Amino acid sequence: MGDPHAAMSGPMWMPTAPPTVENVLAWHPQPIPVLPVLAMVLLFGYAAGLVVLHRRGVAWPVGRTLMWGAGVASILFVTGTGMDGYGMELFSIHMIQHMALNMLCPVFLVLGAPVTLLLRALPSGHGGKGAVRRGVLRVLHSVPASVLTHPVVTFALFVMSLYGLYFTPAFDYLMGTWWGHNLMLIHFLLIGFLYFWGIMGVDPSPRQTGRGLRSISGEVLPVLELAATTPFHAFFGVVVMMSTNLLVHFYATPMPGWNIAPLADQGVGGGIAWGFTEFPTLLVLGVLVAKWQRSDARKTAAADRRAARVGDVDLDDYNRYLDSLAARDRGRP
Repeated sequence: MGDPHAAMSGPMWMPTAPPTVENVLAWHPQPIPVLPVLAMVLLFGYAAGLVVLHRRGVAWPVGRTLMWGAGVASILFVTGTGMDGYGMELFSIHMIQHMALNMLCPVFLVLGAPVTLLLRALPSGHGGKGAVRRGVLRVLHSVPASVLTHPVVTFALFVMSLYGLYFTPAFDYLMGTWWGHNLMLIHFLLIGFLYFWGIMGVDPSPRQTGRGLRSISGEVLPVLELAATTPFHAFFGVVVMMSTNLLVHFYATPMPGWNIAPLADQGVGGGIAWGFTEFPTLLVLGVLVAKWQRSDARKTAAADRRAARVGDVDLDDYNRYLDSLAARDRGRP
């Protein structure tokens, strides 16, 4: 363990071998694997919900299950492999962890629709049988949940995960202990999930169920939210890439024998922060477009069914209007 990590406390695996693709991607969870354990809890919890639905004969989309599995796998990929240890030595590897946990893993998890699965799996009814489900619904309808998921709040939290962490002493403080390091990684995941949960609208959320917030769940706002964070990520990446000084002191002392200069590695990390946003952004935009197309198809089908039952009211009104004009013209001398 080198000088920059002398303040580290608790059981943390710190690599000494140079970073190769094989070393970084090898399965190597920490002695206390906080994030891998959390990932497995998410996996088995989701599986338990699927078992409940299967026993009731309720179908669940395979695509949602696959997305949840991809989210869990991506968490394990950046926290259960050598990447977690090398992220303690190299800013660039840490930035891969940050971007994945903040922008990629949450997208997959949101597409798994965990809240919908939870509400369908929990027993409903009066009395104690449906108490847990009613409690979840009360949380979704609560004022604190509406405030927390408001676009302004989620945007601020998402952006501050970058600027509030790396441009303040917070990063060096958290990286000084094993619990601080894991708390930071969990923070990335939670903030990312909260942000994309509101934008994508796959699950019931306070934006759809909260009082007074129905109007903000339309088609335009999610795109504006998604676009608003892009310049902040780009600016952050450029600042990190172009900086002539180290932004954080944790990586100030290079590992002996690795021949990696901390400032050059910081520049690589800035490039990762700048370029990583493209794939998650395109993925979310694709989901939004597909969602709008399904919504338009449902509206069109409903209008066709209504027209088949009672006729096309708008067309009938328009035809009557044309008939009245024709009658008026015929009545002129």
